[in-house]
Amino acid sequence: MKKIVIVLLTVFMAVMFGTNLTNVMAADNAENVMVGVSLPTKSLQRWNQDGEYLEEELTDMGYEVDLQFAENKTELQVSQIDNMITKGAKVIIVSPIDVSTLTNVLDAAKQQDIRIISYDRLIINTDAVDYYATFDNTIIGQIIGKYIVDTLELEEGKGPFNMEIVSGPNSDATRVLFDAAVAEVQPYIDNGQLVIRSGQTDMEQTATPNWEEKEAQARMDNILTAYYSEEHLDAVLCLNDSVSLGSQSALKAAGYGTDENPMPIMTGQDCDIANVKAIIAGDQSMSVFKDTKILAAAVAKMTDQIIQGETVTVNDTENYDNFAKIVPSYLLESQFVDANNWEELLVEGGYYTMEELQ
Repeated sequence: MKKIVIVLLTVFMAVMFGTNLTNVMAADNAENVMVGVSLPTKSLQRWNQDGEYLEEELTDMGYEVDLQFAENKTELQVSQIDNMITKGAKVIIVSPIDVSTLTNVLDAAKQQDIRIISYDRLIINTDAVDYYATFDNTIIGQIIGKYIVDTLELEEGKGPFNMEIVSGPNSDATRVLFDAAVAEVQPYIDNGQLVIRSGQTDMEQTATPNWEEKEAQARMDNILTAYYSEEHLDAVLCLNDSVSLGSQSALKAAGYGTDENPMPIMTGQDCDIANVKAIIAGDQSMSVFKDTKILAAAVAKMTDQIIQGETVTVNDTENYDNFAKIVPSYLLESQFVDANNWEELLVEGGYYTMEELQ
């Protein structure tokens, strides 16, 4: 009897106030709607935070959340997504380990009328991707590259300086980031103000599988041994915080980090706790701050709009081609954190407490 009364009241409200009945019913039954969230790994702080924020936002909206981490194993991610399809998820938010290997499982999701949001990394080679949400990787790359240009005062003609590049996995998402960062420093490589003694300048040569810290450390160890026994490395263009930490470990083992042998300029992105501590200590120069709380909130809103049958908020419908379609996208901007502003942006901004950074 209670259920009948609730339904009648819902219909009455829809008629009297012009509310969309479908939306009212969907909102009323949000707790019965499942949303899948598939993230790459729990081994990086970044993904733990994303998972926590997404789960919190979606749960607060009343949705049931199936949050899974795939331990950087593509076959496990496929299995987890397949399980979300079986459970009846209405929307699946996916940050892929490998952007090109989810075609079959996402096509299966599409056949079940499940909507897919590609989260932070653009999934390619399938038209099953409905939306993409990320921080603008072109802007992030530009911030990283320009930081080196400005700090070394290259526009003023200073140099030459020795520099190396440490990038991430060979993927299209990394390519956008890599190209944007390298474009900022390329004129100074061409004119000799920046010298890359290893000769490793393209993305394939500078790649780090899965952004693994140990892989970056091992590669930097080899570079320092082979090319810098009698030369000082002045800058390392790192594309994220994990590879920056790995590179820092190699540099410290080689004797960097003293008054006589200072650390190079070290870049990064994500503002992981360990890297913010490194910035405070003077071991890392900067990290691009991507407020994942904002990204999670935006994606949760997009998810809710899909389920409620509303127009989904996007701000780019032209530039993100995944080789099967132009994917409507929502892009957020970023800024960098360094020794001058970390406290204002991260502590006063409520992202970390001072205790966490001590």
